[in-house]
Amino acid sequence: MLRRIYDWCIDAAHKPHAMWIMAAVAFAESSFFPVPPDVMLIPMSLAKPQRAWLFAGVCTAASVAGGLVGYAIGALLYDSLGHWLIQLYGLGDKVEAFRASYAEWGAVIILLKGLTPIPYKLVTITSGFAGYNLFLFIVCSIIARGGRFFIAAILLNRYGEWIRVQIEKRLGLWVALGAAVLVAGFVIAVKLI
Repeated sequence: MLRRIYDWCIDAAHKPHAMWIMAAVAFAESSFFPVPPDVMLIPMSLAKPQRAWLFAGVCTAASVAGGLVGYAIGALLYDSLGHWLIQLYGLGDKVEAFRASYAEWGAVIILLKGLTPIPYKLVTITSGFAGYNLFLFIVCSIIARGGRFFIAAILLNRYGEWIRVQIEKRLGLWVALGAAVLVAGFVIAVKLI
């Protein structure tokens, strides 16, 4: 089953709508969707390493745009939708501490958490809720999300063929590691927020 999903992702990279789907996932992940865009960015970049830069740029732009939606949820809809999303992830009791830390460490929080597997939607919603400076939020988001996606693009562009061989040899292991990283991101978010 994993092989079929992997093969579908690799084949989908050659379809004209693949980049739009990846952009939609990157957009949604920054505000409410639990699956990171890396699940599409990596296979698409493996299938077409020469386009890894373009894919990273699209992920960055869509993620920052989605981050603005997350920011708006936190700023305008926190009492309803934002609070519900934070509760859904089990972080309701930690938001006030996270909000207070924004006063002193806002840029550092956005930069560090935007690069990690910690769900970025938590950062975007809390940034809006905390009233963090919107311009600085956008700049930090571009740096953090761009850094994350372009690091992947550099590696996949340069070592894509070798990485693809390694992934295909041990697909189950890599999927398990990816899932573990995603779960670890949520666990870390719960502990740090």
